[in-house]
This record gives sequence, C-alpha cells and structure tokens, in this order.
Amino acid sequence: MPLDQSFVGRSYPPTEPYEVGREKIREFAQAIGDDNPAYADPEAARALGHPDVIAPPTFVFLVSYRAAFEVISDPKLGLDYSRVVHSEQKFSYVRPLRAGDRLSVSSTIESIKSLMGNDVLTVRGELHDETGALVATAHTKLVARSGGDDAPAGEGEQR
Repeated sequence: MPLDQSFVGRSYPPTEPYEVGREKIREFAQAIGDDNPAYADPEAARALGHPDVIAPPTFVFLVSYRAAFEVISDPKLGLDYSRVVHSEQKFSYVRPLRAGDRLSVSSTIESIKSLMGNDVLTVRGELHDETGALVATAHTKLVARSGGDDAPAGEGEQR
C-alpha cells in the first residue's frame, strides 16, 4: 500500500538536545580515517578560527539519524521499515558542528513519491543549537521496496 501523500510537509517535534563532545568527535574522525588536526586538537581548531574542535562533515548523520528514525517509525505513516533501503544522504551547513554544541533536530517530510511501485521518502532534518540558530540540515532519502507478492527474497524467481 503506497504511503499517504498527506504526510508531505508534516513536521515532527524537536529531539532532546544532543551534546557534541570532543571525545565523540575524535572517535568519529578515527573511525572514518580522517586525521585532520581540527577534529582532535583545540589549538589547531582555534588556529582555523573555531572556538573548539570541529566535527567531520558526516558527523551530522550521528546527530540526525535518530530524528529521521522517529519519522519513519510513525505508525500512521505506514512505512514497512523491513523493506527500506537508504538511498541518498546529503548535508548543508551554516557552520561546522563543534564540541560543546547542544543540538536538537526538527524533522519534516519533504516528499513522498511512487516510482515503479516503490515509495521514495525524503526527510529533512534541521539541526539547531540551544540559541535556536540553524547549524546544519540533513536530507535523507529512503526507498521502501514494493511488497510484490510478499514471497521471501529469491522465491518465485525464474532461472
């Protein structure tokens, strides 16, 4: 059953604040193999004009994915998460995320499209600091594969 088009434009309440910590930034940078000193050394970050260490650009996902999951878990939306594939992710920034930020994410369903029987859902997550200033925006595109005849993968295929 296709997703309900009336959900386009629906916004969800902001998440509880996520506090960005130096150690989380350092661990994330190590995990992705990025040794930029601005991610671990406060002095290196200050030399670049930042008040503290900054996070790698994809760190936004760590903060925003929980909010997106709340949207797609909305039972009224009717999305079967077992059929979801993460299709696309993009970020835009007002400024880098930095240690000490307390960020809340407000999510909005930007679009729902049907392509070849699959539902394509785009969710926008806006990250605001504790002053209410926009810091970054995450755009998440998900594809909910068609249920077809509900046969398990591989069954019913011709060889």
